[in-house]
Amino acid sequence: MSGPTPPLPLSTDQLQFAMPPMHDSVEDERRHRKERLAGALRIFGRNGFEDGVSGHITARDPEFSDCFWVNPFGMPFGHVTVSDLVLVNQDGQVIEGRYHVNQAAFTVHAQVHAARPDVVAVAHCHSVHGRALAALGDLIDPLTQESCAFYEDAALYDAYTGVTVDAEEGRRIAAALGSRKALVLRNHGLLTVGGSVDAAAWWFLSMDRSCRVQLLARAAGRPVLIEHKLAVATREQLGGDLVAWINYQPLWREVTRSEPDLLG
Repeated sequence: MSGPTPPLPLSTDQLQFAMPPMHDSVEDERRHRKERLAGALRIFGRNGFEDGVSGHITARDPEFSDCFWVNPFGMPFGHVTVSDLVLVNQDGQVIEGRYHVNQAAFTVHAQVHAARPDVVAVAHCHSVHGRALAALGDLIDPLTQESCAFYEDAALYDAYTGVTVDAEEGRRIAAALGSRKALVLRNHGLLTVGGSVDAAAWWFLSMDRSCRVQLLARAAGRPVLIEHKLAVATREQLGGDLVAWINYQPLWREVTRSEPDLLG
């Protein structure tokens, strides 16, 4: 006797799968970028990426392409709300908001944004594991599937000149980044960029974790590198901004559900 007929699988068009939203107006897109920026700052705070007043994420305004939304100077990442964000021009002058901006930090962001019109967001923080790798003057090695996303798509800024306060230093940093998505600033920290706030934030999170894995692996023994051909193939599969956006969505959903005040 035959058993019951198994149920038919659902068609894929009945299943939910989030993709980057389309916006009907520049106002909607601006609000979206600001919400994602506030959320990314909260997530960075949870991960211990802030160190005093160091660390910033900037998001290009969708209407005024040479203006950027940024976190307020001196405000803890975990306290930032959408209404706290500050809009500054390319010279770091505040044109909307109630707070000052860290001028030294913004100098780097402004030059990266100027050199990369394709970039919506730039993330730079002094994370512990990022600084540890930066102190070695090393890049991310292809040790894991995740670290392959940065294989031949990250650069080293092999200099340290103190706190960046002038545009020329910012231009040198932007030139070192080139067309890549990530930069190790020697003796300083990490910087990532993306075509969305979500992508830039995910790349920073993933890069810092890759730094940690690399440091742990070296401390434990002799790491085995993934061979060049496979590392390139893995980067082509996992190294795009859309993949970063998708990977970031669970973090976005969790922080907005547990900390809905960030949208205020």
